[in-house]
Amino acid sequence: MTALTAPSSLRSPIPALRARAPELTAFGLACLMAGAIALCLPLVDGRQFGGASVWLKPAKFFASIGLFALTSAWFTGYVRPDRRRSRPLRIATALLIGAGGMELAYITLQAGLGQASHFNTGDPVHGLLYALMGAGALTLLATKIPLAVAIARRPVAGLDASLRLAVVLGLALTVILGGAGGILISLNQGTSVGAAGARLPLLGWNLGGGDLRVGHFLGMHAEQALPILAALALRARLPWRSALVAVAALAWAGLTLAAILQARAGIAVPFG
Repeated sequence: MTALTAPSSLRSPIPALRARAPELTAFGLACLMAGAIALCLPLVDGRQFGGASVWLKPAKFFASIGLFALTSAWFTGYVRPDRRRSRPLRIATALLIGAGGMELAYITLQAGLGQASHFNTGDPVHGLLYALMGAGALTLLATKIPLAVAIARRPVAGLDASLRLAVVLGLALTVILGGAGGILISLNQGTSVGAAGARLPLLGWNLGGGDLRVGHFLGMHAEQALPILAALALRARLPWRSALVAVAALAWAGLTLAAILQARAGIAVPFG
């Protein structure tokens, strides 16, 4: 009898992720599991901070860093197999797990204590920990640089040129625009600019005035958006795919910068 196999579209991506980057996959999946647990904690711990459950921020950061790690794991598969364990990529993996783990540990600790993790500089100890968390966030972004270089210079055989371009440009935009958005939030000592109003459910974006998290969000997720667009174009066999990717990268950068400028002007996001 012929063994039944699931269609490729229905297969779990986890085995492929483990084959590409086992350490990043384990870390990313652990983050997602911890985030799911954090989402359930309000059922037994009703404490709130800033109008939301104390466990909402850890849940969001576990999900965000988990996706960040799994994206790097998937993109490692676009590097030539003999280069996936190169020294730059091994260092990047260690830094991602170390910096991400440190940031999540501090955010979770502060949530458990019912205290702020971000912008908590009221005493030297918390000021130092907040500074270390900022350095850790920049370190996380820096881990994307050797990955982008490896994909650009030593891609796996058969990788479509438009998809390679999308991954490299997406990583570059995430490093540059995601980093710029985070720095602006830190310099502003908060995410809101101008009037404060209602909050967008789940994301918590300010609907009464500007919110710098919108541009930061767009910048951070360029690394997923552009490759997804390229994959769809490849699947549809569209012509001029590399040109389409380049135009999309410019459009995404423009949209991100517009969101940042809008927030700095104190103008709310246009929904809600």
